Amino acid sequence: MRVRMEDLIRTVREAAPLFRDKERAAKIQVKGAADFVTQVDFQVQEYVKARLEALEQEIQFRGEEKDKGAFDFSRPAWILDPVDGTTNLIHDFRASVISLALWQDGDVRMGVVYQPYTDEMFTAVRGGGAFFNGEPIRVSSAAHLREALISIGTSPYHKELADENFRRFTEVFKRCGDIRRIGSAALELAYTACGRLDGFFERGLNPWDFAAGVLLVEEAGGQVTDFSGNPVDITQAGDILASNGRIGGQIREAL
Repeated sequence: MRVRMEDLIRTVREAAPLFRDKERAAKIQVKGAADFVTQVDFQVQEYVKARLEALEQEIQFRGEEKDKGAFDFSRPAWILDPVDGTTNLIHDFRASVISLALWQDGDVRMGVVYQPYTDEMFTAVRGGGAFFNGEPIRVSSAAHLREALISIGTSPYHKELADENFRRFTEVFKRCGDIRRIGSAALELAYTACGRLDGFFERGLNPWDFAAGVLLVEEAGGQVTDFSGNPVDITQAGDILASNGRIGGQIREAL
């Protein structure tokens, strides 16, 4: 099996015009509390899935919409979130991305996070580094939480976590430079990888939210764990704490 990064870049970039289809973005289905899907989500997933199958038919496919059933993690698999940041898409907030990862041999081997509104392409290959529009990227050099810009995720699908989440946000805010809330975990992980953010955390994320982003952060020299400091299990939903590797422990203490 041979998958080229340039093929993945071309595939996600070709799907970009679908994000500008406001008619499809306005066709909304409710999946759960604060959990929405639009026709853009479906169209992007079908487009990317078809292109990936043309590249390599033997790789399994796991997408957020319709194709997220159980599959064999002992075999290679694509993990796709066609629109990470659907609520942003609905509101034309322009902070939504395509997140695509290749799972192989028990790990994420390739990852792409593409911001179609700004044509920003974040890519990584396990052992080969992380890149932004073809240029190498590294995490920030912030050594102290007090100087750091931290992005938070509010876990909107889990309103029952609101009190505990906002207690954590308050503690982190008191100790850091400032906080942000973007609304796309994949994008926030990409921003951590390139140093725009010093860290990011959110509870209850799914593999398609973070698979590609975790690889980006790690290949850019950062660290991603759960809230207890344990390695992230890409095969399951869970909590994510990403940082430049210097302030992760300080964020964890605040949580």
